[in-house]
Amino acid sequence: MANTLSKALLSATYLVAIISLFVALPMGAAPVVQKLALALIAVHVLECVLAFKYVKSYPGPLLTSVALALLFGLLHWMPLARAARQTAEDPSRL
Repeated sequence: MANTLSKALLSATYLVAIISLFVALPMGAAPVVQKLALALIAVHVLECVLAFKYVKSYPGPLLTSVALALLFGLLHWMPLARAARQTAEDPSRL
């Protein structure tokens, strides 16, 4: 539930940043939201590079996993890391 809420908040941040390029936001919030969105993506790029071994373990296409990692960061790759750790501890889970 918390993971879903966090992903929804990140998505809303990106959506508001995109909308702010075309529509004036109240109280001049556009530059703040745009900088926040860029900072989040920059941090997620770094995360994606550092956690690539988990990002590539995603069961779907690698490009999809990279896109999800860039959008959601650890909310995407942390469950993959947990699954890899559990599989390493108990290989019978495969």
